[in-house]
Amino acid sequence: MARTATAVDEAAERYLGTYARLDPCAATELGITGHDDDVTDYSPEGVEARAEAARATLRELDGLHPVDDVDVVTMAALRERLGAIVDVHDAGLDLGELNVIASPLQVMRDVFDLMATDTEHDWALIATRLAKVPERAAGYALALREATASGHAPALRQVTRGVNQARQIAELFSEMGTGAVPDNPRLHSDLRQRTDAAADAYRQLGDVLREEIAPHARETDACGRDAYQLMSRLFLGTSVDLDEAYDWGLGLLDAVVAEQESIAQQLYPGATVAETLRRLDDEPRYVIRGTDALQAWMQDLSDRAVDSLAGTHFDIDGPLRTLECRIAPTQTGGIYYTGPSEDWSRPGRMWWSVPPGVDRFHTWQETTTVFHEGVPGHHLQIGRAVALAGRLNRWRRLGCWVSGHGEGWALYAERLMSELGWLDDAGDRMGMLDAQRFRAARVVIDIGVHCGLTAPDGEVWDAERAWNFLTSHSAMALEHLRFELDRYLGWPGQAPSYAIGQRIWHELRDDALRRGLSLREFHSRALDLGGLPLDVLRTALSAD
Repeated sequence: MARTATAVDEAAERYLGTYARLDPCAATELGITGHDDDVTDYSPEGVEARAEAARATLRELDGLHPVDDVDVVTMAALRERLGAIVDVHDAGLDLGELNVIASPLQVMRDVFDLMATDTEHDWALIATRLAKVPERAAGYALALREATASGHAPALRQVTRGVNQARQIAELFSEMGTGAVPDNPRLHSDLRQRTDAAADAYRQLGDVLREEIAPHARETDACGRDAYQLMSRLFLGTSVDLDEAYDWGLGLLDAVVAEQESIAQQLYPGATVAETLRRLDDEPRYVIRGTDALQAWMQDLSDRAVDSLAGTHFDIDGPLRTLECRIAPTQTGGIYYTGPSEDWSRPGRMWWSVPPGVDRFHTWQETTTVFHEGVPGHHLQIGRAVALAGRLNRWRRLGCWVSGHGEGWALYAERLMSELGWLDDAGDRMGMLDAQRFRAARVVIDIGVHCGLTAPDGEVWDAERAWNFLTSHSAMALEHLRFELDRYLGWPGQAPSYAIGQRIWHELRDDALRRGLSLREFHSRALDLGGLPLDVLRTALSAD
Protein backbone atom coordinates (compact mmCIF):
# COMPACT_ATOMS: atom_id res chain seq x y z
CA MET A 1 0.00 0.00 0.00
CA ALA A 2 1.45 3.34 -1.06
CA ARG A 3 2.22 5.86 1.64
CA THR A 4 0.35 9.18 1.48
CA ALA A 5 2.63 12.08 0.58
CA THR A 6 3.22 14.65 3.32
CA ALA A 7 4.19 18.32 3.39
CA VAL A 8 7.77 17.22 4.02
CA ASP A 9 7.67 14.99 0.95
CA GLU A 10 6.34 17.88 -1.10
CA ALA A 11 9.13 20.17 0.10
CA ALA A 12 11.73 17.54 -0.75
CA GLU A 13 10.28 16.99 -4.20
CA ARG A 14 10.08 20.73 -4.87
CA TYR A 15 13.74 20.98 -4.03
CA LEU A 16 14.54 18.06 -6.31
CA GLY A 17 12.62 19.72 -9.13
CA THR A 18 14.55 22.94 -8.65
CA TYR A 19 17.82 21.06 -8.36
CA ALA A 20 17.15 19.13 -11.57
CA ARG A 21 16.32 22.35 -13.42
CA LEU A 22 19.46 24.07 -12.11
CA ASP A 23 21.70 21.05 -12.67
CA PRO A 24 20.37 19.20 -15.72
CA CYS A 25 23.57 17.17 -16.12
CA ALA A 26 23.09 15.78 -12.63
CA ALA A 27 19.42 15.17 -13.43
CA THR A 28 20.38 12.99 -16.38
CA GLU A 29 22.88 11.06 -14.28
CA LEU A 30 20.29 10.52 -11.55
CA GLY A 31 17.72 9.30 -14.07
CA ILE A 32 15.38 12.30 -13.69
CA THR A 33 13.71 12.83 -17.04
CA GLY A 34 12.74 16.11 -18.67
CA HIS A 35 16.06 17.96 -18.56
CA ASP A 36 18.10 16.22 -21.25
CA ASP A 37 17.91 19.23 -23.55
CA ASP A 38 20.12 21.43 -21.35
CA VAL A 39 23.63 21.61 -19.87
CA THR A 40 24.30 22.78 -16.32
CA ASP A 41 25.17 26.45 -15.84
CA TYR A 42 28.58 26.43 -14.13
CA SER A 43 28.97 30.21 -14.22
CA PRO A 44 29.16 32.17 -10.95
CA GLU A 45 25.44 32.93 -11.30
CA GLY A 46 24.60 29.26 -11.78
CA VAL A 47 26.64 28.22 -8.76
CA GLU A 48 24.95 30.88 -6.61
CA ALA A 49 21.49 29.81 -7.81
CA ARG A 50 22.06 26.25 -6.64
CA ALA A 51 23.25 27.42 -3.24
CA GLU A 52 20.23 29.70 -2.88
CA ALA A 53 17.91 26.79 -3.72
CA ALA A 54 19.44 24.88 -0.80
CA ARG A 55 19.04 27.87 1.52
CA ALA A 56 15.40 28.36 0.51
CA THR A 57 14.54 24.75 1.25
CA LEU A 58 16.26 24.92 4.63
CA ARG A 59 14.10 27.94 5.46
CA GLU A 60 11.00 26.05 4.35
CA LEU A 61 11.87 23.08 6.58
CA ASP A 62 11.87 25.35 9.63
CA GLY A 63 8.11 25.66 9.27
CA LEU A 64 7.37 21.95 8.80
CA HIS A 65 6.80 19.07 11.21
CA PRO A 66 7.22 15.34 10.54
CA VAL A 67 4.10 13.17 10.59
CA ASP A 68 5.83 9.75 10.56
CA ASP A 69 9.21 8.07 10.77
CA VAL A 70 9.82 8.54 7.05
CA ASP A 71 9.41 12.29 7.46
CA VAL A 72 11.83 12.30 10.40
CA VAL A 73 14.53 10.73 8.26
CA THR A 74 13.76 12.95 5.26
CA MET A 75 14.02 16.14 7.29
CA ALA A 76 17.26 15.06 8.94
CA ALA A 77 18.77 14.10 5.60
CA LEU A 78 17.68 17.32 3.90
CA ARG A 79 19.05 19.48 6.70
CA GLU A 80 22.39 17.68 6.66
CA ARG A 81 22.78 17.63 2.87
CA LEU A 82 21.63 21.16 2.17
CA GLY A 83 23.57 22.50 5.13
CA ALA A 84 26.74 20.92 3.77
CA ILE A 85 26.09 22.40 0.32
CA VAL A 86 25.65 25.89 1.79
CA ASP A 87 28.75 25.58 3.98
CA VAL A 88 30.89 24.51 1.03
CA HIS A 89 29.48 27.36 -1.05
CA ASP A 90 30.06 29.94 1.66
CA ALA A 91 33.68 28.81 1.83
CA GLY A 92 34.04 29.39 -1.92
CA LEU A 93 34.83 25.75 -2.64
CA ASP A 94 32.17 25.11 -5.28
CA LEU A 95 33.11 27.90 -7.71
CA GLY A 96 35.29 26.97 -10.68
CA GLU A 97 35.78 23.41 -9.48
CA LEU A 98 38.52 21.64 -11.40
CA ASN A 99 39.79 18.10 -11.04
CA VAL A 100 40.62 15.25 -13.39
CA ILE A 101 37.48 13.16 -13.02
CA ALA A 102 34.27 14.84 -11.81
CA SER A 103 34.40 18.58 -12.42
CA PRO A 104 32.41 20.58 -14.99
CA LEU A 105 35.24 20.03 -17.48
CA GLN A 106 34.39 16.31 -17.68
CA VAL A 107 30.67 16.41 -16.85
CA MET A 108 29.67 18.55 -19.85
CA ARG A 109 30.94 15.76 -22.13
CA ASP A 110 30.28 12.67 -20.02
CA VAL A 111 26.57 13.42 -19.76
CA PHE A 112 26.13 12.58 -23.44
CA ASP A 113 27.22 8.99 -22.78
CA LEU A 114 24.03 8.54 -20.73
CA MET A 115 21.67 9.59 -23.53
CA ALA A 116 19.86 7.18 -25.83
CA THR A 117 21.04 7.04 -29.46
CA ASP A 118 18.51 4.61 -30.94
CA THR A 119 16.20 6.92 -32.88
CA GLU A 120 16.16 10.19 -34.79
CA HIS A 121 14.32 11.73 -31.85
CA ASP A 122 17.19 10.67 -29.57
CA TRP A 123 19.74 12.33 -31.85
CA ALA A 124 17.61 15.46 -32.13
CA LEU A 125 17.63 15.73 -28.33
CA ILE A 126 21.40 15.29 -28.32
CA ALA A 127 21.68 18.06 -30.92
CA THR A 128 19.61 20.37 -28.72
CA ARG A 129 21.82 19.71 -25.72
CA LEU A 130 24.98 20.09 -27.81
CA ALA A 131 23.87 23.58 -28.79
CA LYS A 132 24.16 24.62 -25.11
CA VAL A 133 27.78 23.50 -24.69
CA PRO A 134 29.52 26.65 -26.02
CA GLU A 135 27.59 28.97 -23.70
CA ARG A 136 28.08 26.69 -20.69
CA ALA A 137 31.78 26.24 -21.36
CA ALA A 138 32.14 30.03 -21.49
CA GLY A 139 30.26 30.32 -18.18
CA TYR A 140 32.56 27.77 -16.61
CA ALA A 141 35.53 29.80 -17.81
CA LEU A 142 34.07 32.83 -16.00
CA ALA A 143 33.80 30.79 -12.82
CA LEU A 144 37.42 29.69 -13.14
CA ARG A 145 38.49 33.29 -13.56
CA GLU A 146 36.43 34.49 -10.57
CA ALA A 147 37.64 31.68 -8.32
CA THR A 148 41.22 32.48 -9.24
CA ALA A 149 40.74 36.20 -8.63
CA SER A 150 39.10 35.59 -5.24
CA GLY A 151 41.93 33.49 -3.84
CA HIS A 152 40.54 30.06 -4.67
CA ALA A 153 42.69 29.24 -7.69
CA PRO A 154 42.90 25.55 -8.59
CA ALA A 155 46.19 23.72 -8.16
CA LEU A 156 48.59 23.87 -11.09
CA ARG A 157 48.62 20.08 -11.34
CA GLN A 158 44.87 20.06 -12.00
CA VAL A 159 45.11 22.91 -14.49
CA THR A 160 47.86 21.19 -16.46
CA ARG A 161 45.89 17.96 -16.65
CA GLY A 162 42.76 19.97 -17.48
CA VAL A 163 44.45 21.55 -20.50
CA ASN A 164 45.18 18.09 -21.89
CA GLN A 165 41.69 16.82 -21.09
CA ALA A 166 40.07 19.82 -22.78
CA ARG A 167 41.94 18.92 -25.97
CA GLN A 168 40.91 15.27 -25.68
CA ILE A 169 37.28 16.17 -25.03
CA ALA A 170 37.29 18.50 -28.03
CA GLU A 171 38.27 15.52 -30.17
CA LEU A 172 35.48 13.43 -28.60
CA PHE A 173 32.96 16.13 -29.46
CA SER A 174 34.28 16.26 -33.03
CA GLU A 175 33.75 12.51 -33.38
CA MET A 176 30.30 12.45 -31.77
CA GLY A 177 27.51 11.46 -34.09
CA THR A 178 29.75 10.39 -36.94
CA GLY A 179 27.57 8.23 -39.15
CA ALA A 180 24.41 8.98 -37.13
CA VAL A 181 20.99 9.45 -38.81
CA PRO A 182 22.27 8.99 -42.39
CA ASP A 183 18.69 9.09 -43.70
CA ASN A 184 18.05 12.55 -42.25
CA PRO A 185 20.51 14.95 -43.93
CA ARG A 186 19.19 18.01 -42.10
CA LEU A 187 19.57 16.48 -38.64
CA HIS A 188 22.96 15.07 -39.59
CA SER A 189 24.07 18.53 -40.67
CA ASP A 190 22.78 20.05 -37.41
CA LEU A 191 24.71 17.47 -35.42
CA ARG A 192 27.88 18.18 -37.40
CA GLN A 193 27.60 21.92 -36.81
CA ARG A 194 26.89 21.55 -33.12
CA THR A 195 29.60 18.99 -32.44
CA ASP A 196 32.07 21.27 -34.21
CA ALA A 197 30.91 24.23 -32.11
CA ALA A 198 31.22 22.20 -28.91
CA ALA A 199 34.71 21.09 -29.93
CA ASP A 200 35.72 24.70 -30.61
CA ALA A 201 34.33 25.74 -27.22
CA TYR A 202 36.51 23.15 -25.52
CA ARG A 203 39.59 24.25 -27.43
CA GLN A 204 38.91 27.77 -26.19
CA LEU A 205 38.37 26.44 -22.66
CA GLY A 206 41.77 24.76 -22.89
CA ASP A 207 43.27 28.09 -23.94
CA VAL A 208 41.71 29.79 -20.91
CA LEU A 209 43.16 27.15 -18.59
CA ARG A 210 46.61 27.40 -20.14
CA GLU A 211 46.86 31.15 -20.68
CA GLU A 212 44.75 32.69 -17.90
CA ILE A 213 44.45 30.21 -15.05
CA ALA A 214 47.78 28.36 -15.08
CA PRO A 215 49.91 31.49 -14.46
CA HIS A 216 47.95 32.15 -11.24
CA ALA A 217 47.34 28.56 -10.14
CA ARG A 218 48.54 27.56 -6.70
CA GLU A 219 51.72 25.50 -6.60
CA THR A 220 50.66 23.39 -3.61
CA ASP A 221 48.29 20.45 -3.97
CA ALA A 222 47.03 20.61 -0.38
CA CYS A 223 43.71 22.35 0.24
CA GLY A 224 44.33 22.75 3.99
CA ARG A 225 42.61 21.25 7.05
CA ASP A 226 39.67 23.68 7.23
CA ALA A 227 38.63 23.17 3.62
CA TYR A 228 39.28 19.45 3.93
CA GLN A 229 36.98 19.10 6.93
CA LEU A 230 34.14 20.67 4.93
CA MET A 231 34.76 18.50 1.89
CA SER A 232 35.04 15.36 4.00
CA ARG A 233 31.66 16.09 5.55
CA LEU A 234 30.18 16.71 2.10
CA PHE A 235 31.30 13.26 0.94
CA LEU A 236 30.49 11.36 4.14
CA GLY A 237 27.44 12.95 5.67
CA THR A 238 29.25 12.88 9.00
CA SER A 239 32.21 14.63 10.56
CA VAL A 240 35.17 12.47 11.46
CA ASP A 241 38.27 13.00 13.55
CA LEU A 242 40.78 13.38 10.72
CA ASP A 243 43.80 12.41 12.83
CA GLU A 244 42.05 9.28 14.12
CA ALA A 245 40.92 8.39 10.59
CA TYR A 246 44.47 8.79 9.34
CA ASP A 247 45.83 6.47 12.05
CA TRP A 248 43.01 3.99 11.39
CA GLY A 249 43.91 4.00 7.69
CA LEU A 250 47.50 3.10 8.52
CA GLY A 251 46.33 0.25 10.75
CA LEU A 252 43.90 -1.03 8.12
CA LEU A 253 46.68 -0.99 5.57
CA ASP A 254 48.90 -3.12 7.81
CA ALA A 255 46.08 -5.65 8.30
CA VAL A 256 45.38 -5.98 4.58
CA VAL A 257 49.08 -6.39 3.77
CA ALA A 258 49.32 -9.19 6.33
CA GLU A 259 46.37 -10.99 4.73
CA GLN A 260 47.93 -10.57 1.29
CA GLU A 261 51.22 -12.04 2.51
CA SER A 262 49.37 -15.10 3.77
CA ILE A 263 47.62 -15.66 0.44
CA ALA A 264 50.86 -15.09 -1.47
CA GLN A 265 52.31 -18.11 0.32
CA GLN A 266 49.28 -20.19 -0.64
CA LEU A 267 49.68 -19.26 -4.29
CA TYR A 268 53.44 -19.24 -4.73
CA PRO A 269 55.36 -20.38 -1.64
CA GLY A 270 58.31 -18.13 -0.97
CA ALA A 271 57.04 -15.27 -3.17
CA THR A 272 56.51 -11.73 -1.95
CA VAL A 273 53.19 -10.00 -2.48
CA ALA A 274 54.62 -7.93 -5.33
CA GLU A 275 55.99 -11.06 -7.02
CA THR A 276 52.65 -12.78 -6.56
CA LEU A 277 50.78 -9.97 -8.25
CA ARG A 278 53.15 -10.01 -11.21
CA ARG A 279 52.82 -13.78 -11.57
CA LEU A 280 49.03 -13.58 -11.43
CA ASP A 281 49.13 -11.18 -14.38
CA ASP A 282 50.88 -13.89 -16.41
CA GLU A 283 48.42 -16.66 -15.50
CA PRO A 284 46.52 -17.46 -18.74
CA ARG A 285 43.36 -18.42 -16.83
CA TYR A 286 43.01 -14.84 -15.58
CA VAL A 287 43.66 -13.07 -18.91
CA ILE A 288 40.98 -11.55 -21.18
CA ARG A 289 41.91 -9.96 -24.49
CA GLY A 290 39.86 -7.26 -26.19
CA THR A 291 36.98 -5.09 -25.02
CA ASP A 292 34.32 -7.37 -26.54
CA ALA A 293 35.55 -10.26 -24.42
CA LEU A 294 35.78 -7.97 -21.39
CA GLN A 295 32.19 -6.84 -21.82
CA ALA A 296 30.96 -10.44 -22.18
CA TRP A 297 32.87 -11.53 -19.06
CA MET A 298 31.47 -8.63 -17.02
CA GLN A 299 27.92 -9.39 -18.13
CA ASP A 300 28.17 -13.12 -17.39
CA LEU A 301 29.60 -12.61 -13.90
CA SER A 302 27.02 -9.94 -13.12
CA ASP A 303 24.12 -12.13 -14.28
CA ARG A 304 25.33 -15.05 -12.18
CA ALA A 305 25.63 -12.87 -9.08
CA VAL A 306 22.09 -11.57 -9.51
CA ASP A 307 20.65 -15.07 -9.95
CA SER A 308 22.46 -16.37 -6.87
CA LEU A 309 21.77 -13.52 -4.45
CA ALA A 310 18.11 -12.93 -5.36
CA GLY A 311 15.88 -14.40 -2.67
CA THR A 312 18.75 -15.46 -0.41
CA HIS A 313 20.62 -12.51 1.07
CA PHE A 314 18.74 -9.82 -0.86
CA ASP A 315 15.37 -9.00 -2.38
CA ILE A 316 16.00 -8.51 -6.11
CA ASP A 317 12.86 -8.34 -8.21
CA GLY A 318 11.50 -7.07 -11.52
CA PRO A 319 13.63 -4.65 -13.53
CA LEU A 320 16.22 -4.58 -10.76
CA ARG A 321 17.36 -7.98 -12.04
CA THR A 322 18.62 -6.31 -15.23
CA LEU A 323 22.10 -4.78 -15.21
CA GLU A 324 23.77 -3.85 -18.49
CA CYS A 325 27.58 -4.02 -18.64
CA ARG A 326 29.05 -1.70 -21.26
CA ILE A 327 32.33 -0.34 -22.58
CA ALA A 328 32.21 3.46 -22.27
CA PRO A 329 32.87 5.64 -25.35
CA THR A 330 35.28 7.76 -23.32
CA GLN A 331 38.82 6.53 -22.57
CA THR A 332 39.66 8.01 -19.16
CA GLY A 333 40.32 4.69 -17.42
CA GLY A 334 37.43 4.84 -14.95
CA ILE A 335 34.95 2.12 -14.05
CA TYR A 336 31.59 3.38 -12.84
CA TYR A 337 27.86 2.74 -12.48
CA THR A 338 24.92 4.80 -13.68
CA GLY A 339 21.52 4.16 -12.16
CA PRO A 340 18.28 3.41 -13.95
CA SER A 341 16.00 6.18 -15.06
CA GLU A 342 12.93 6.77 -12.94
CA ASP A 343 10.68 4.99 -15.44
CA TRP A 344 13.23 2.17 -15.94
CA SER A 345 13.39 2.87 -19.67
CA ARG A 346 17.14 3.19 -19.09
CA PRO A 347 18.37 0.26 -16.98
CA GLY A 348 21.17 0.35 -14.48
CA ARG A 349 24.53 0.14 -16.24
CA MET A 350 28.12 -0.66 -15.35
CA TRP A 351 30.62 1.20 -17.55
CA TRP A 352 34.28 0.46 -18.18
CA SER A 353 36.19 3.35 -19.74
CA VAL A 354 39.22 1.64 -21.28
CA PRO A 355 42.32 3.80 -21.88
CA PRO A 356 43.68 3.97 -25.43
CA GLY A 357 45.80 0.98 -26.41
CA VAL A 358 44.71 -1.23 -23.51
CA ASP A 359 43.40 -4.60 -24.70
CA ARG A 360 44.58 -7.02 -21.99
CA PHE A 361 42.60 -7.40 -18.77
CA HIS A 362 43.09 -9.56 -15.68
CA THR A 363 40.04 -11.14 -14.07
CA TRP A 364 41.86 -11.84 -10.80
CA GLN A 365 42.08 -8.09 -10.33
CA GLU A 366 38.62 -7.11 -11.56
CA THR A 367 36.20 -9.77 -10.30
CA THR A 368 35.66 -7.74 -7.15
CA THR A 369 35.05 -4.62 -9.29
CA VAL A 370 31.99 -6.22 -10.89
CA PHE A 371 30.53 -6.84 -7.43
CA HIS A 372 31.37 -3.26 -6.43
CA GLU A 373 29.67 -1.61 -9.40
CA GLY A 374 26.91 -4.18 -9.92
CA VAL A 375 25.31 -6.61 -7.49
CA PRO A 376 25.36 -6.45 -4.53
CA GLY A 377 27.07 -3.07 -4.92
CA HIS A 378 25.86 0.10 -6.58
CA HIS A 379 23.17 -1.45 -8.77
CA LEU A 380 21.38 -3.11 -5.90
CA GLN A 381 21.72 -0.05 -3.70
CA ILE A 382 20.74 2.64 -6.22
CA GLY A 383 18.27 0.58 -8.20
CA ARG A 384 16.51 -0.56 -5.03
CA ALA A 385 15.96 3.07 -4.03
CA VAL A 386 14.54 3.95 -7.45
CA ALA A 387 12.00 1.14 -7.04
CA LEU A 388 10.64 2.47 -3.71
CA ALA A 389 8.17 4.91 -5.27
CA GLY A 390 5.37 3.82 -2.94
CA ARG A 391 7.31 4.69 0.20
CA LEU A 392 9.99 7.31 -0.43
CA ASN A 393 9.71 10.68 -2.12
CA ARG A 394 11.68 11.34 -5.30
CA TRP A 395 14.46 13.22 -3.53
CA ARG A 396 15.06 10.24 -1.21
CA ARG A 397 14.98 7.83 -4.16
CA LEU A 398 16.86 9.80 -6.79
CA GLY A 399 18.51 12.89 -5.37
CA CYS A 400 20.20 11.97 -2.10
CA TRP A 401 23.55 10.54 -3.12
CA VAL A 402 26.25 10.53 -0.44
CA SER A 403 29.62 9.09 -1.41
CA GLY A 404 30.37 7.60 2.01
CA HIS A 405 27.01 5.83 1.96
CA GLY A 406 27.15 4.71 -1.67
CA GLU A 407 30.84 3.91 -2.06
CA GLY A 408 31.06 2.58 1.48
CA TRP A 409 28.26 0.16 0.62
CA ALA A 410 30.05 -0.91 -2.55
CA LEU A 411 33.20 -1.79 -0.58
CA TYR A 412 31.04 -3.56 1.98
CA ALA A 413 29.57 -5.52 -0.95
CA GLU A 414 33.04 -6.63 -2.05
CA ARG A 415 33.85 -7.99 1.40
CA LEU A 416 30.41 -9.57 1.64
CA MET A 417 30.94 -11.50 -1.59
CA SER A 418 34.21 -12.76 -0.16
CA GLU A 419 32.37 -13.91 2.95
CA LEU A 420 29.78 -15.67 0.77
CA GLY A 421 32.42 -17.66 -1.10
CA TRP A 422 32.55 -15.78 -4.40
CA LEU A 423 36.23 -14.96 -3.91
CA ASP A 424 37.44 -18.33 -2.64
CA ASP A 425 39.79 -18.55 -5.60
CA ALA A 426 43.07 -17.32 -4.15
CA GLY A 427 43.79 -15.10 -7.16
CA ASP A 428 40.36 -13.45 -7.01
CA ARG A 429 40.73 -12.94 -3.28
CA MET A 430 44.14 -11.38 -3.81
CA GLY A 431 42.47 -9.01 -6.27
CA MET A 432 39.88 -7.99 -3.69
CA LEU A 433 42.62 -7.42 -1.14
CA ASP A 434 44.65 -5.42 -3.65
CA ALA A 435 41.61 -3.18 -4.12
CA GLN A 436 41.07 -2.90 -0.37
CA ARG A 437 44.75 -2.10 0.15
CA PHE A 438 44.48 0.56 -2.51
CA ARG A 439 41.46 2.15 -0.77
CA ALA A 440 43.22 2.08 2.60
CA ALA A 441 46.34 3.66 1.11
CA ARG A 442 44.38 6.54 -0.29
CA VAL A 443 42.78 7.27 3.08
CA VAL A 444 46.31 7.84 4.34
CA ILE A 445 47.46 9.79 1.27
CA ASP A 446 44.38 11.98 0.94
CA ILE A 447 44.16 13.05 4.56
CA GLY A 448 47.93 13.19 4.92
CA VAL A 449 48.61 15.44 1.93
CA HIS A 450 45.68 17.82 2.27
CA CYS A 451 46.02 18.23 6.04
CA GLY A 452 49.82 18.45 6.08
CA LEU A 453 50.32 15.41 8.32
CA THR A 454 53.51 13.47 8.92
CA ALA A 455 54.14 10.49 6.65
CA PRO A 456 55.45 7.14 7.95
CA ASP A 457 58.99 8.22 6.96
CA GLY A 458 58.80 11.17 9.36
CA GLU A 459 58.47 13.87 6.69
CA VAL A 460 55.45 15.97 5.76
CA TRP A 461 53.35 14.47 2.98
CA ASP A 462 53.74 15.87 -0.55
CA ALA A 463 52.88 14.65 -4.07
CA GLU A 464 56.17 12.81 -4.60
CA ARG A 465 55.91 11.01 -1.28
CA ALA A 466 52.28 10.16 -2.05
CA TRP A 467 53.29 8.72 -5.43
CA ASN A 468 55.93 6.46 -3.91
CA PHE A 469 53.49 5.32 -1.23
CA LEU A 470 50.68 4.64 -3.71
CA THR A 471 52.82 2.67 -6.15
CA SER A 472 54.10 0.50 -3.30
CA HIS A 473 50.54 -0.42 -2.33
CA SER A 474 48.85 -1.21 -5.66
CA ALA A 475 49.36 -3.52 -8.63
CA MET A 476 47.57 -1.19 -11.03
CA ALA A 477 49.32 0.06 -14.14
CA LEU A 478 51.43 3.14 -13.50
CA GLU A 479 49.40 5.25 -15.93
CA HIS A 480 46.23 4.41 -14.02
CA LEU A 481 47.88 5.14 -10.68
CA ARG A 482 49.11 8.51 -11.98
CA PHE A 483 45.52 9.40 -12.87
CA GLU A 484 44.34 8.17 -9.46
CA LEU A 485 46.86 10.27 -7.57
CA ASP A 486 45.94 13.36 -9.57
CA ARG A 487 42.33 12.62 -8.70
CA TYR A 488 43.03 12.55 -4.96
CA LEU A 489 45.11 15.69 -5.09
CA GLY A 490 42.34 17.59 -6.88
CA TRP A 491 39.21 16.16 -5.23
CA PRO A 492 39.88 16.32 -1.47
CA GLY A 493 37.85 14.11 0.81
CA GLN A 494 36.24 11.97 -1.87
CA ALA A 495 38.61 9.01 -2.04
CA PRO A 496 38.66 8.29 1.74
CA SER A 497 34.86 8.23 1.79
CA TYR A 498 34.97 4.71 0.34
CA ALA A 499 36.93 2.99 3.12
CA ILE A 500 35.58 5.20 5.92
CA GLY A 501 32.06 4.55 4.65
CA GLN A 502 32.77 0.82 4.56
CA ARG A 503 33.98 1.01 8.14
CA ILE A 504 30.69 2.55 9.21
CA TRP A 505 28.62 0.03 7.21
CA HIS A 506 30.38 -2.84 8.98
CA GLU A 507 29.76 -1.19 12.35
CA LEU A 508 26.07 -0.86 11.50
CA ARG A 509 25.81 -4.48 10.38
CA ASP A 510 27.56 -5.76 13.52
CA ASP A 511 25.17 -3.75 15.66
CA ALA A 512 22.14 -5.10 13.77
CA LEU A 513 23.28 -8.71 14.12
CA ARG A 514 23.86 -8.19 17.85
CA ARG A 515 20.26 -7.00 18.10
CA GLY A 516 19.02 -10.23 16.51
CA LEU A 517 18.44 -9.23 12.90
CA SER A 518 19.37 -11.64 10.14
CA LEU A 519 21.75 -10.54 7.40
CA ARG A 520 18.90 -10.34 4.88
CA GLU A 521 16.79 -8.27 7.31
CA PHE A 522 19.66 -5.84 7.84
CA HIS A 523 20.19 -5.47 4.10
CA SER A 524 16.49 -4.88 3.46
CA ARG A 525 16.08 -2.30 6.22
CA ALA A 526 19.21 -0.43 5.26
CA LEU A 527 18.57 -0.36 1.51
CA ASP A 528 14.89 0.54 1.98
CA LEU A 529 16.02 3.84 3.49
CA GLY A 530 17.59 4.94 0.20
CA GLY A 531 20.76 7.02 0.06
CA LEU A 532 21.45 8.93 3.29
CA PRO A 533 24.15 10.91 5.07
CA LEU A 534 25.94 8.42 7.30
CA ASP A 535 24.94 10.20 10.52
CA VAL A 536 21.30 10.00 9.49
CA LEU A 537 21.65 6.35 8.43
CA ARG A 538 23.11 5.42 11.80
CA THR A 539 20.27 7.14 13.67
CA ALA A 540 17.57 5.63 11.44
CA LEU A 541 18.87 2.07 11.79
CA SER A 542 19.31 2.35 15.55
CA ALA A 543 15.65 3.39 15.82
CA ASP A 544 14.39 0.12 14.29
